[in-house]
Amino acid sequence: MKLKTLVMAACTTAIVAGPAAADLVFPSLDYRTGPYAANGIPFADGYADYFTLLNQRDGGIGGVEARVLQCETGYNTERGVECYESTKGEGALVYQPLSTGITYQLIPKATADDIPIHSMGYGRTSAANGEVFSHVFNYPANYWQAASGIILDILDRNDGNLEGKKIALVYHNSAYGREPIRTLQELGTQHGFELIELAVDHPGQEQRSQWLQVRRDRPDYVIMWGWGVMNQVAIQEAVNIRYPMDNFYGVWWSGSENDVLPAGEGADGYRSVTFHSVGDDYPIFDDIQEHVVDAGLASGAGDQIGTVLYNRGMYAAMLAAEAARTAQDIHGVAEITPAMMRDGMEALEMTEERMTELGLPGFGPEFSVSCQNHGGPGESAIAEWDYDTQAWSIVTEYRAPDMGVIQPLIDEDSAAYAAENDLPMTRCPAEDEMMMSVEDILAEMRTIGLRLDELADMLEAAQ
Repeated sequence: MKLKTLVMAACTTAIVAGPAAADLVFPSLDYRTGPYAANGIPFADGYADYFTLLNQRDGGIGGVEARVLQCETGYNTERGVECYESTKGEGALVYQPLSTGITYQLIPKATADDIPIHSMGYGRTSAANGEVFSHVFNYPANYWQAASGIILDILDRNDGNLEGKKIALVYHNSAYGREPIRTLQELGTQHGFELIELAVDHPGQEQRSQWLQVRRDRPDYVIMWGWGVMNQVAIQEAVNIRYPMDNFYGVWWSGSENDVLPAGEGADGYRSVTFHSVGDDYPIFDDIQEHVVDAGLASGAGDQIGTVLYNRGMYAAMLAAEAARTAQDIHGVAEITPAMMRDGMEALEMTEERMTELGLPGFGPEFSVSCQNHGGPGESAIAEWDYDTQAWSIVTEYRAPDMGVIQPLIDEDSAAYAAENDLPMTRCPAEDEMMMSVEDILAEMRTIGLRLDELADMLEAAQ
C-alpha cells in the first residue's frame, strides 16, 4: 500500500459515513445518436456491462450495488453540461464525459461541486498536473503522450532520423483535434520534420480538399486525430488517393473496427496508437457472456464484446470500480461520497497481479496515480489492422513517451490555467512530509497503546 494510502487510512478509520446511499452512482454521458454514434455506442455498452457484471456476479462493489446513470449528449457540449447538471444531485461519484469539449466545460463545475472527472485518454492534457487540477484525472495516458507514441514509432522505422521528413496532421477542428498540435510542433523542432496541419470541420463527412492537399504535398506520414464518421471518411479518402496505409496513423480514438471496416481491403495495414490491448482473449469476457449477455442484461445487443471501443469502455468502468474500492478501503466505509471517490482515484494503483485477478492479464501497463500526477505514465503501443483476419493486433512493445518535451508543456499550460482561475500552483505534500506523517501516526498509535496499558493496570489495581 502506498504511503499516502497508509496516511489517509490511519486518519479516517473512525470516520462515520454521511447519509446512507442506496447504491454507487456512475453517470455515463452517452451518445447513441448522431454522426459519432458508431463510436459512442460500443464504449457506452462496455462501460455499463462491466458494472452489471459486478452487480450480478459480486453483489456490487464492496457489497454496494453500482448504478449506471445514462444521459444522451449526442457529443454536444451544451447537452453534456445539461446532463451533468441533471444527474450530479443523484449521488454521482465520478463523471466520464467521453468528450474533450464537455470535459473542458465541466472542469470548473465539478471541482466546485467536489465531484471527480475521469477523462481517460482525452480532455485537457495538462489536467495530468494534480497540483493544479485537484478533481480531474486522465490516467493512464493522455493526448500529448499519444502524439509522442506515434512519433516514437515513426522514429524507429527511420533509424531515429526524421530530418527533412513531412508529417501531415488531419484533425477534427475542435478542442479535441487541436490538442496535439503544440506537442507535434515541438517534436518537429526537435527531430527536424515539417508538420502540415489540415483541419476537418464537424462532423467530418467532407474531406476532399484535405486529401487533395495530401496527394499534392506527399507527406511521408499522416496522423489522424478524428472521431466518428470523420475516421471512416478519412481512411476511405486515403485509399482513394492510394496513400500507403502503413504510413497512416490514428490516435486511439481513430483506431476501432468501425473506422476501418467500411474501407474494406484498402484499410489493411492502417495503424493506431493505443494504451491498452485488443481482442477478446481474456477471462473476463467469459464472465460478461455468462452473467450479462446470456442473462439478457447487456446494455446493447451484446455483439460489441472484444471490439476496441467496447474494451475501452469496460476498462474505464473497471478503473472507476477499482478507485471506488480504494476509496472504501481508505475511508473504512462502503457507501462512499464523491469526495471519497476522489481520494480513491488519487490513490489508485493498478498492478499486473490485480489485472490478472480481474480477468485482464496483460491488458495494459501497470500504473499508479499520485497527488502530483493524475495522468499516469502514458505508456503506449502501436496496433495494426489486418484485413485478412479482420482484427487489430499489437505490433510493438509498450514504451514511455518523451516527457522531456511533454512535461514542460503540461507545466506551462497548467500554470496558465492556475493564473487565470486564481488557483494555487501547489497543493500536494512532498514525499518527505508524507513519510513524516506516517511516522507521526505510528508514534501516536504507540503512545495510545501505552496509555491503554496504563489504564488497564489502574483498573486492575482498583479491583
